Amino acid sequence: MNGRKWTTEDLTEIARLEEECFSDPWTNRMLADSFLSDSFFGSLLEEGGGVTAYGGMHFAGDEAEIELIATAEMYRRCGRGSKVLDDLIDEARNRGIKSVWLEVRVSNAAAQLMYLKKGFRGAYARTRYYPDGEDAIVMKKELS
Repeated sequence: MNGRKWTTEDLTEIARLEEECFSDPWTNRMLADSFLSDSFFGSLLEEGGGVTAYGGMHFAGDEAEIELIATAEMYRRCGRGSKVLDDLIDEARNRGIKSVWLEVRVSNAAAQLMYLKKGFRGAYARTRYYPDGEDAIVMKKELS
């Protein structure tokens, strides 16, 4: 499984996968605006010509925030999300980032476990963070 950077040609497929994976997906416009930002980095995995997993983050100063990470349902629990997360963390290290942040739904135990295995730790909660009212756990990983 090799990751690669997003290209403009990937945005439609990523938007389709966003809709498949999330109740509050990013729109094509939101994805394009992020992709066009100089402070954004996106990584993805493909199989059979289709995107199977992707992630994206923004950089500000010496911090980064992972804003997107998802795996197509049929490819979950086989290391794809973890590989994308590794690619994002590697890019953060290459840019001299000191800490990486993310939010995760309190109900998403599988994602929380993956983040904990990768060295993220819970920092605090955001009450009613998601549009459906669910809380988020904010997690942080310190990079050396």
